[in-house]
Parts: sequence; structure tokens; C-alpha cells
Amino acid sequence: MLNTITSGPTVEDSGLPPLLLVHGLFGSAKNLGGLARRLDPVRKVISVDMRNHGDSPHDADHSYPALADDLAKVIADHGGLVDIVGHSMGGKTAMTLALTRPELLRRMVVLDIAPIAYGHSQQRYVDAMQGLDLAGVKLRSEADRRLAETVEEPGVRAFLLQSLDLKADPPQWKLNLPVLSDQMQVLTGWPEGLPKASFTGPALFLAGGASDYAAPGAAADEILEYFPQADLRYLPNSGHWLHAEEPKAVAEAVADFLS
Repeated sequence: MLNTITSGPTVEDSGLPPLLLVHGLFGSAKNLGGLARRLDPVRKVISVDMRNHGDSPHDADHSYPALADDLAKVIADHGGLVDIVGHSMGGKTAMTLALTRPELLRRMVVLDIAPIAYGHSQQRYVDAMQGLDLAGVKLRSEADRRLAETVEEPGVRAFLLQSLDLKADPPQWKLNLPVLSDQMQVLTGWPEGLPKASFTGPALFLAGGASDYAAPGAAADEILEYFPQADLRYLPNSGHWLHAEEPKAVAEAVADFLS
């Protein structure tokens, strides 16, 4: 079972199914904390560490059907029906679950990702983390200084270093980097043979206007092929990390849609 963080009132008190929050690649249950804090006063919120991330188990299979099956088990453990919000890898997992187990979801929100295979790779970040010399590292600032030799962007370094366990001796990554490296093409890809239009519940796709992950054209067309009922909206000033770049706008849009 995945590691989870649960907050908010019980389902009986709120009258709503739980909300399941699913992070993206290299993330953890805490990444969508802004959404959790916005919504847990009125409903039960479950944030997960995906397999090979955070405090969840490691496994050699990091395919989207396997990730979706993990979520199905969490949902079964919390009553059998949820609303779901997924970002990037978490969004692809949510879509996979919606298309294969639609009875488990009432409403779905997908943040800046489309049901397509992408040509890019996040391998360079895996390589940077695997190549980081952690000998003698006691402070995150020291790890950041060393990681800056291979990762220039301060925001990306801060995000990656959230998964560095400095309490371990020696420090170690909570991410299963060998498996994420081995399955990178699976992660940037999209499963074949998933049924289109099998999920008929409400679906909101929020995308960054400055991101190309779900841009108008081929990506947007595929979203509507799989989810004809989708409400596709763009936040013009946001990139791929829209929930971090415009947290208030994203939180308000998600809260309004789920209500």
C-alpha cells in the first residue's frame, strides 16, 4: 500500500467523497500541499507518495497501469469512490485509472499533461542525482551547492532536494533512481490500447499557457479524444508547475470545479 497523508473531516461529516491528490515525477505527497490546505477544511483529503517516491515501497514496474492499480487499492481502502487531482505523471496515472476503472472516480482534475507520448526526457535530472557526491553532506545547502554543478535552475534543485533524506547515514535519495532511469521512456510515454471516452464523469484539464505539455493542437486534441466532456482551460502566465506558480488561481479553479 502507498504511503498516504490524510487530513480534513470524515466523509460522513463532509457529505463528499475523499479527494485524492497525486504528485508528479520526483515529487511526494507534500507537493500538492497548497491544494490540500485549501480543500481539507471542507472534505477529507488523501495525498499519496507514488511507488518509488517518498516513503512508499520501491518496485521494478513503474508503468502507468501499475501506478493506477496502486491508486485503486488506496481508493478501495477509503470507501471505493474519490475525486482525483493529478499533476504530470500523477495526471497520466489519474487518466489511466479513469479510463480503466471509471467507477472509482466521481470527478477528475488533470494538471498540465495530456494522454500522449512526449519526446522529451527527464533523464538528466536522474543522472544529476545519481552522480551527486553525498559524502559528508550534513546540510541541504551543501547538497544544493554540489547539485548546482549539474543542475543550474535553483527552483528545480530545491524541488529535487526535497527527496534527499539527510537523516540517513549516509544521506540517500528516497527516489528509486535506478528504476526511474530504466523506465524513463515508459514515464514519458502513454499506454497503448486504453479505451477512449470510457470515463464520462466531469473532467477539468488545467494547463499552463507557457507550457507545451497540453498546448492547443495535437495535445489538446488527444485530451478531447479520450475525454470528450473535458473542460480544458489555460492559465496564461503559468508553466508546467502551475500549482506552484499560481497556487491561488489553481486552488480556486479546482475547488470550484469539485464543488
